[in-house]
Amino acid sequence: MEKKIEEIKAEHLIEIRDMYKIYNPGENEVRALDGISLTIDEGEYVTIIGHSGSGKSTLMNMLGCLDVQTEGDYFLHGKNVAVMDDDMLSDIRNAEIGFIFQGFNLIQSLTAFENVELPLIYRGVGKKERQRLSIAALAKVGLENRMDHTPSQMSGGQQQRVAIARAIAQAPPLILADEPTGNLDSKSTAEIMAILRELHSEGRTVVIITHDDEIAAMADRTIEIKDGKIINDSKLADGTETEDIEDKEVERNIEKEEKEETTEDEGNNN
Repeated sequence: MEKKIEEIKAEHLIEIRDMYKIYNPGENEVRALDGISLTIDEGEYVTIIGHSGSGKSTLMNMLGCLDVQTEGDYFLHGKNVAVMDDDMLSDIRNAEIGFIFQGFNLIQSLTAFENVELPLIYRGVGKKERQRLSIAALAKVGLENRMDHTPSQMSGGQQQRVAIARAIAQAPPLILADEPTGNLDSKSTAEIMAILRELHSEGRTVVIITHDDEIAAMADRTIEIKDGKIINDSKLADGTETEDIEDKEVERNIEKEEKEETTEDEGNNN
């Protein structure tokens, strides 16, 4: 019997509702994600930033359907992937998401062309079409003259460009990049970020996980995570809209204390 998946009207590309990821539930539990809720719309350019242990990598794994939450819902294009089985999640990853990892994750014995082509083979794309897609993707990242090179014959920046070509070859609507410049020098970092910006300008949704403030500042929106919670969500596209969740919570607490003090003073006066 085919499993029925909950669907909603897709107002957002991504909608996460009250998501928790809890390890070792009980007295010594660790809340890697602690009640996360967020939405990301199609065509956004977003960075998710946080220090080591903040929960940003766990959130990336959830967004990429690489792990499952303890509680909560995750709607991608209106479908609740939080209740999907492994086969369904694999289909979602293949069709909807292009991954870019810090460590490149290239197969050392394959050429750049073969590394880009391999996922297309798994997806059942015909030979002529996957050759066309692979060549086009490598040309897009400026490696049309290095298609026959293996990873050991390329610099770190070139290897990351191969990884980007692999991620975009079949034009997935969502690009997820986990510390994509973490192993690169400043020149290669600038080149990779320029490619990601260009992909965004073409209408792709780009989400970057990073600990680097300079990388985060290049996006139109920055989501900051600390101790498994979103503490700041800033949209900088127009240079005006920012929201600091932690500061607002402090302000609310101060206002509450002032009201309580005022009430107490009035009671004493009476």
